[in-house]
Formats: sequence, structure tokens, C-alpha cells
Amino acid sequence: MQGTLNEIDIRSILQLIELGQRTGELLVEAYGSHFNSPGGEATSKGFISGRFYQEAKLRKPGPFWFVFFLNGQIAYAANSDPSLSRLRDYLRRYKADAALDELERPSIASTNAPEYGYLWALLEHHIITPAQGRSILQSMVHETLFDLLSLHNGYFVFEISPALAPQLTTLEIAPLVTKIMKQVQEWKQFHPHIQSPHQCPIVADEGRLRATLPQNAFRTLERWADGKTSLRQMARYLNRDLLTVAKAIYPYVQEGWIQLLSATVQEMPATRQSWELSPVAQAPRVVCIDDDVAIGKTVEYTLKAEGYQVKAIQNPLKALSQIFQIKPDLILCDLVMPKLDGYELCGMLRQSTAFRLTPIIMLTGKDGFIDRIRARMVGATDYLTKPFGASELLMLLERYIGPGDLKQASSDNSLTNTLERERS
Repeated sequence: MQGTLNEIDIRSILQLIELGQRTGELLVEAYGSHFNSPGGEATSKGFISGRFYQEAKLRKPGPFWFVFFLNGQIAYAANSDPSLSRLRDYLRRYKADAALDELERPSIASTNAPEYGYLWALLEHHIITPAQGRSILQSMVHETLFDLLSLHNGYFVFEISPALAPQLTTLEIAPLVTKIMKQVQEWKQFHPHIQSPHQCPIVADEGRLRATLPQNAFRTLERWADGKTSLRQMARYLNRDLLTVAKAIYPYVQEGWIQLLSATVQEMPATRQSWELSPVAQAPRVVCIDDDVAIGKTVEYTLKAEGYQVKAIQNPLKALSQIFQIKPDLILCDLVMPKLDGYELCGMLRQSTAFRLTPIIMLTGKDGFIDRIRARMVGATDYLTKPFGASELLMLLERYIGPGDLKQASSDNSLTNTLERERS
């Protein structure tokens, strides 16, 4: 089952999964910056039979969500942020957030749902109780469905797949959707004063708020309305639902005593914020990891001509050691490779502090909608759909590391010398 949200809404998709008692994964991606018009013009250009047209390949990725199902019930749901910030927020309720830093990367759910894997690791180490784990999971599902049921433009794919294991709990769809749809309708009443869960409140008139609110309420508001904590984070910290928090501050937002800072920065996936147009002092270094020799040679030829230093590596196992020697400014990585696929390689690189902020562009196939979403879950910055042209490749590189340097590249247009020096 696949298509656009102009053809069928999220609520209907969930009902079909429940009626069919399906086990699998629902992936939803919002239209990117080129496809966000209210009129839904992307329908004729977008997702047809699992393929994006050329215009869609050039768009900037939009946010995405995924939901895991077991026999027509929801087992887990999350958004596009591959970090553990959401889980950390919920763990603050139980003073267990610091424990995340001491855990090794869990083996379960490491590719599709790292957050879920860490939640299970906390349970296995008896850092949180099963009841606390279920409470956190229910809050995560509720939060994700609130966003999905508010979404009107996007692509979706439901894929039959083995159940996410082990299961902590499962939630019935019908009563949950009914409850959240009611909240979505109530949320619309706050417009235009409150527009996004990611907006950050800040106290604008301390005197009037102090005179109006009880002392305890004022202290709570003063603590969290700092211009850095979003409405959604406040709800997590206070163990309240989003609507309750929004209702509490709405009268004061209307009066102008509380202001809401723009949600633009907070809504961007955390792994993208430091990457766009990052300055590079020398000719930018690029590594292309692809077992297809022809693609590697083409990328080398194209990028060298534009002033980039570039090295193509066919063996993904050897690529790991060479990347640490080269220290590239950007990495191109194929998803499907023998011995070590792109998901695993990207996940390994993201575990290293040296490459935590390095842009990693995944090379996906023509039908790569699911691949793209999973790649971003393990920390990929962006994707490029095969076959791609020189203009598409250069556009992505200029976005993340800027243009090449023809002068510096002409004097040292290959990273082979770097590897030779390291070996000697």
C-alpha cells in the first residue's frame, strides 16, 4: 500500500491496517520545500507506483515519520530525528536521562528504530521499570500520531515486514485515533497565536504574569519559558499532554505577556542543522564508497573537474580505515554493498565523534523511498537517487560543503597521495 496523502488520509490508512490486522511498518514523508503548497500540486509530480519524478529527486527532503504495527495494533512510532533527545526528555521524569550516556549502542532495532533499542537497553539494565517504559512508549506514540494526523500533504508506504521485537506493549488504533483527532481539532483553535508544537515560549511581561499567576505556577513558567524549550518539550518535562500546556499559556500569548519564538530551527532534523553550507578552508575532500567501479570513476571525473579532491573506494570494509586517514568533508555512500551495507557503515561513522557532523549522502535506487527514510534514521544527511547527473551531484555538494577550489585542486587533485603518506 502506497501513495500520497492527497489520495487517502492518515486516519484511513491506520483504519485499513487495523482492519487487516497487519504487521509491518508505515513510512510517511512530508513534501519538501518545493512541494509544500496548500493546493497539493505535488500529486501529479510526486509518488506514482513507488517512483519519484525528476522534479522530486531535486527537492530538499521533508520531515518523515514511521509507525510499527503488530497484528493491527501500534507497537512503536517516531519522527525523523535520529538523536535520542526525545527519549532523554522523557527520562528526565525518572531522573534517568544521564544513564543514556553510559549505554553501549544496543543491537536490537539499531537500524530502523535506535530510540526503541535504547529504551529496551534501559529496561534490561533495570534503570527504568516496565511500567515506566510503557508510559514513555505510549507518550511517544501519542506524540507521533498527533503530528501525522495533522499532516495533509506527503507520501506514504506501508510495508509488510516482521514485527519489531521484542514488544514492550501494543496500542489499539481506533480509540487512540479518536482521542488524538479530537485534540488536533482543539489545537486548531489556538491559531494563529500558537502554530507549532516546536515553538518556544519566552516571558515578555514578567510583572503582569507574576501578579496574575499563583507563585508556583509562575515559577514553573519562568523556568521553562526561556525561549529555548519548545511547547512539546515542556509537555514532556511536566508529564502533561501538549494540548494542556498550550491551553495553559494561550491566554497570556493572546495578551502578549508570553511570546513564541519561530519554530523554523527547532523543526529541522537535528542532524542537519550544522551541515548546510559549512565552510571549508581548502579544496573540499570527498570520498565516494560504492562497489560499482563505473559510478566511482564517474564521480571522481566529475568532481575533480569542479575543483574537489575526491577518492572512490569500492570495498566498504577498507573504506572505514581509509576514511579516518583522509578525514573527508563529505561522504557519498551506496546503500547496497556486499559485506557491509550503507546503513551499517553510516551508523558506524555516526558513532565516531570525528564524523558526527560530517555530511553523509546516501546513494539509493529508483524505488528508494523506504531506503531514504531508513538511511536518515541511521544519521544520513541527504540522499541522491540513481541514476543521477552531474548537476544533481554538484548541487548537493555545494549545499553542504560549498563549491570546489580549482586552484588548490589542480595542485593536489587526488587523495591517493594522502593515503600513501599515511602508509609510509
